[in-house]
Amino acid sequence: MPSSQNFINHVRIPENNDWVIFILIGCIFLYVFMMNIIERDASLKDFLLQKYFDASNNLPSWIITSCVITLTLSVLISQYIPVVPKYIADLQVLGYQLNKFGYTLMAVIFFYLTKSALGFLFYQSIGDGKKWTIFYFTSTKFYFILSFLLIILCIMHYYFPIDRNKIFLYYVSFFSFVFIFKVFFYLFHKNKILPEKWYYKFLYICTLQIAPLLLLWKLLFF
Repeated sequence: MPSSQNFINHVRIPENNDWVIFILIGCIFLYVFMMNIIERDASLKDFLLQKYFDASNNLPSWIITSCVITLTLSVLISQYIPVVPKYIADLQVLGYQLNKFGYTLMAVIFFYLTKSALGFLFYQSIGDGKKWTIFYFTSTKFYFILSFLLIILCIMHYYFPIDRNKIFLYYVSFFSFVFIFKVFFYLFHKNKILPEKWYYKFLYICTLQIAPLLLLWKLLFF
């Protein structure tokens, strides 16, 4: 009778990525709800091209788009963070601990909440508070398009045979391009969402675009 020590199990257990598809389906349902209920059956073209003074329910649309961006971005980059910090991993709620996705999600939520709060305070402090609503109305359109690109990247990342280590450099290049494009999008948009004075524009880009991004990078990868 052969020894049990010589037994080799050739059965391969595939990676279970059901949680990814559940999150992506949830994001799509959020957009269906937004377009049918909040935007009152607006078409995609009408939503993207609508003018600020003709639009309604801008705040709920911004919140839903921010939620989708937060979820899809967390899904995509969570597998690249080296480790969950010990002081976070040691925290338990009802016996549960944060995994890499949970930690990434918390970090991205903190990033967007901080950036949004500082953006609001920035516009209020320079006496241009009315422009804040125009700003998040315009940024919603940008992030709406970006979220669909992130959904596509999530599907490719988890359901296609790609080398995840090599493609990480492409992700870095992609997000660098998106960041640069976003800065120019904000600077030259016809809605003039940034302050008119150049030093306020420079202050906004440095303190509310670059600094929070560096903080997020430090939270996730160091």
